[in-house]
Amino acid sequence: MTIAPERPATTAERAASASVSVGERRRSVSLLRATDVYALLGAAAAALSLTWLLFARLLPLSGTIGFLAVAYGLFLGLYGLLVSFDENGPAVRDRLAAVVVQSLGLVMVVALGFVVVFTLWEGRKALPHLNFFTQDMAEAGPLDPLSAGGILHAIVGTLEQITVALALTVPTGMVCAVFLNEVPGRFARFVRTVVEAMTALPSIVAGLFVYATVILALGFDRSGLAASLALAVMMLPIIIRAADVVIRLVPGTLREASYALGTSRWRTVWHVVLPTARSGLTTSVILGTARGIGETSPVLLTAGFTAEINGDPLSGPQVSLPLATFEFVKSPEPTMIARGFGTAAVLMALVLVLFVVARVIGGRGPGQLTRRQEHRRVEASRRDAERFAARSGRPAPRDTPRDTPMDTRSE
Repeated sequence: MTIAPERPATTAERAASASVSVGERRRSVSLLRATDVYALLGAAAAALSLTWLLFARLLPLSGTIGFLAVAYGLFLGLYGLLVSFDENGPAVRDRLAAVVVQSLGLVMVVALGFVVVFTLWEGRKALPHLNFFTQDMAEAGPLDPLSAGGILHAIVGTLEQITVALALTVPTGMVCAVFLNEVPGRFARFVRTVVEAMTALPSIVAGLFVYATVILALGFDRSGLAASLALAVMMLPIIIRAADVVIRLVPGTLREASYALGTSRWRTVWHVVLPTARSGLTTSVILGTARGIGETSPVLLTAGFTAEINGDPLSGPQVSLPLATFEFVKSPEPTMIARGFGTAAVLMALVLVLFVVARVIGGRGPGQLTRRQEHRRVEASRRDAERFAARSGRPAPRDTPRDTPMDTRSE
């Protein structure tokens, strides 16, 4: 028996065996790698250096905006060049798009931070005074120091006006959004078109509309109620449009499962659709509130201006925080300007508080119940079990361990 000589391995086989023995280099899939940081820092430093060289030495260019624009363009080009050394074309385009999106977000955050810090800095003289929050401007004038007068009348007016506006717009907007999704047809398409057109309605037009219809035509006086109606006209399209989009995102399988159990359409909407979209509906209310609480011209046309507290929104002029800010900063006196920026800072804090409250109320996910709601569910299940046991003549089942601590907490 002869043994055939062993055939020598080819180049491809040797390369394959080497790759198997050594193993391929794994690619990192983390969001941030060292090479990305080096590329960003290197591109930024090189872009700033080249831009300075162009503006200061080579070309007759000047201006901060031009410097930033040229530096940003050079940064994108240099960053794409550095990334291309390690990545292919699609990866380079992906990195450039990510850098553009992140830089735009950074610009927005910086602009927002600048507005907040500038407002707080300009109002720093008025905010430490306690009377600024507990008094009105009935007995204080432009020449009085910051230790006299305050914005209590504006705080009361804003809270009353936005409360009335929300009481009008939240149920109306939710019902309209449900109608647009659950009752499709030509009329629903017409209503959706009108709502989308009203989202771009100028605030002065809403104020003139309420002024012409409520004050001139119907004969009502300028009041906080008229201002609330004008704010409601501004807030309602925003709430309807945002709620409409959110309700559309509810999976159709949830509706189909509810219908398969024999539930009617409106019980499905109340018990399935709205709880599923609760967080998104809260966001729609927040957007509408943000639109209405900062309006000035509708309040000026429909509620007027007063330096005294008016807690009755049905009669008499009533001022709001944006209107008070507008009136304060028009004065050439430094104390009044400080009051204006302090009022703007209070308005931002009030908006933040309202947003936090809205998130707490509507921030729970679908199916998540509070302790009280869960306790009521347990009590209802126990009553059903006792009723079924009484019908069958068997003793009622004992409480499960899950029910016991809830009962203890409730007691």
